[in-house]
Amino acid sequence: MHVPNHAAFMIYIVALLLALALIIFGIVRLKIHPFFVLLVASMLYGFITGMEVSQIIAAVNDGFGSLMGKIGLIIFFGVVLGTVLEKSGGAMVIATRLINLIGEKSIHLAMMLTGFLLSIPVFVDSAFIIMNSLNKALSQKAKVAYAGSTAALALGLMATHVMVPPTPGPIAAAGILGAELGNVILWGVCISALALIPCFIFAKKVASKIHVPIHIEKVEASAHQPKLRIALLAIVVPIVLIIAKSIFDYPELELKSRNIYPVVEFLGTPVIALFVGVLLSLLLPSTLDDKVYGASGWFGDAVRIAAPIILITGAGGIFGAMLQKSGMAEFIAEYFEGMSIGLLLPFLLAACLKTAQGSSTVALITAASIVAPMMTGLGLDEPFMKTMTVLAIGAGSTVVSHANDSFFWVVTQLTGMNVKQGNQIQTVGTLIFGVSAICIIYCFATILG
Repeated sequence: MHVPNHAAFMIYIVALLLALALIIFGIVRLKIHPFFVLLVASMLYGFITGMEVSQIIAAVNDGFGSLMGKIGLIIFFGVVLGTVLEKSGGAMVIATRLINLIGEKSIHLAMMLTGFLLSIPVFVDSAFIIMNSLNKALSQKAKVAYAGSTAALALGLMATHVMVPPTPGPIAAAGILGAELGNVILWGVCISALALIPCFIFAKKVASKIHVPIHIEKVEASAHQPKLRIALLAIVVPIVLIIAKSIFDYPELELKSRNIYPVVEFLGTPVIALFVGVLLSLLLPSTLDDKVYGASGWFGDAVRIAAPIILITGAGGIFGAMLQKSGMAEFIAEYFEGMSIGLLLPFLLAACLKTAQGSSTVALITAASIVAPMMTGLGLDEPFMKTMTVLAIGAGSTVVSHANDSFFWVVTQLTGMNVKQGNQIQTVGTLIFGVSAICIIYCFATILG
């Protein structure tokens, strides 16, 4: 292996490590919003590596603008869809029906599958809040350990939160890495489901031995009951449209010559598909008024939720552009030539970021931004390997959930767990999921890559 300029390469590595240290210190210790930390860290990296001022400015403008042009609206529509499903009661209708189908005796499986489905459109914290009262009631009725059913629910939610679009994190990572969204959905569902098998055993056999008492609060039932078929359509139709476009785009199938292709191409474009889902979700509320579409209504809430995610994603794009324009990609390609590190680097990078600063979404976006210029050097630039890279980063972004993760506190505070119990259930559970997922990803990448 030959590196032409070892001193220059070390400058790049030191600059990157300093930028990462600033990101972690700024978010964790100083509590600065991730957007500003990522922006400052990106510019710091640029100055340390000797980039010209014009290059740094170009990286800021191009990195933010080009990425937002690709996925800004996709993230926003995904958040709007989840918000309407949550606030209309549609998410609860889906959860209740799924549990009724599976049966109360299979409470762990019911909770895990419900979480797996709900976290695709609904943000993980909100989905747990929606499901917690139902989880309590069913655990008490079925005489099942509350800690076990909670572990099953939380891990089911986390699985699709980090691996299956239209959740914002995987959408952003796919956009940054140029992965086909339909493929990420298909493989994300498959791999996350397989990775939940050891998590199911953990929830049922290990977490269930931890005693967490159940305290039932009385909650007023909503007068309006949304229709199940509409709630399902709002989720399923966008996913089907995106996957259909991916299938039509496979060169081997030669489907682009079909008369229906322009329709599939338009409706299957992710931003249009998610907009269709948003329109379908508007059939859920009993009335459409400013409570739904007003600036202070559900749409306004969606804007407030989406804005920081979009800004953080844009800042991640700036970081990636800065790495690319600095020339680091060429050094990485030379340095890793002949090494089989492959998918391990994206996984470990995301795991370090997740463990250090807590947010899976920030870990997904930041890791994807760092890895993007290195894809060729790591041998991950083929379409299938891009998909696997997104999922490897998603797996890493679960390892591990602990005291600096908002979801950790949502789970512990709503269930009455203490910190030790949270670590035994949530922290260990997310470690099992992340390690299981990356092992499965490696198997698929080795066989099919």
